[in-house]
Amino acid sequence: MSSNIEIFEPAMCCSTGVCGPGVDKELLRVATFINQLEGEGKKVIRYNLSSTPQAFVENMHVNDALASEGPDILPITYVNGEIKQVGTYPANFDLATWAGMTREELLSMIKKNREASGGGCCTGGGCC
Repeated sequence: MSSNIEIFEPAMCCSTGVCGPGVDKELLRVATFINQLEGEGKKVIRYNLSSTPQAFVENMHVNDALASEGPDILPITYVNGEIKQVGTYPANFDLATWAGMTREELLSMIKKNREASGGGCCTGGGCC
């Protein structure tokens, strides 16, 4: 069963955060893996504090966490109506599990993406 996964991220220069002269490797990992999940029909919604502030206001759990802890608590991962993780991005395995993938489906996705990238660890050439 697929889940509703939302990641509430700090203010970034663009919608993905994978931009500018110094690309954050953790953001690259998350963006790449979310793209892979979407290729499998899974959905993960990312909200950037600077470009989609209304999402932070409308989600009372996230809003309350920000009000009590401040923006340093970001990113917040919210799954099916509950905060699952704060302060760091979830591991790929956690995202896949929350998206409803079995271990076998995850391994199949990884294998398919390695083959598509010529044996590298991520699609689109290069290695992350």
